[in-house]
Amino acid sequence: MFDYPFSDDYFQYYRAIYSITINTEAHTLTLFKSGNFFKSYTVAVGKSSTPTPKGTFKIINKAINPGGPFGVRWLGLDAPNGDYGIHGTNNPASIGKNVSNGCIRMYNKDVLELSSLVPLGTVVKIV
Repeated sequence: MFDYPFSDDYFQYYRAIYSITINTEAHTLTLFKSGNFFKSYTVAVGKSSTPTPKGTFKIINKAINPGGPFGVRWLGLDAPNGDYGIHGTNNPASIGKNVSNGCIRMYNKDVLELSSLVPLGTVVKIV
């Protein structure tokens, strides 16, 4: 085994903390790293009859290749009254539109990148 000469405080201090803000009107998902802008992605959100829920949630589960319309990754949210998440898509033409059943759709290449960066427990604010 390896013995590291650093305390747990050191690793906590230097570990990046990510958060996500989704703007449903602008169709953007903005990723923040340690409180600073890191990257922005274009997304699809819920249609008027099945809107994306607003509020502050956390990522509670992840799935690799969930299949069907969910593309290559699923990041499940703890939003009430439904099963909502951030996921890829098998319909890339839908990105930038209000077309989902409430979930946040991303291009598959984008959700792959996002999923590799954010851990479970990441805060997701939807406005």
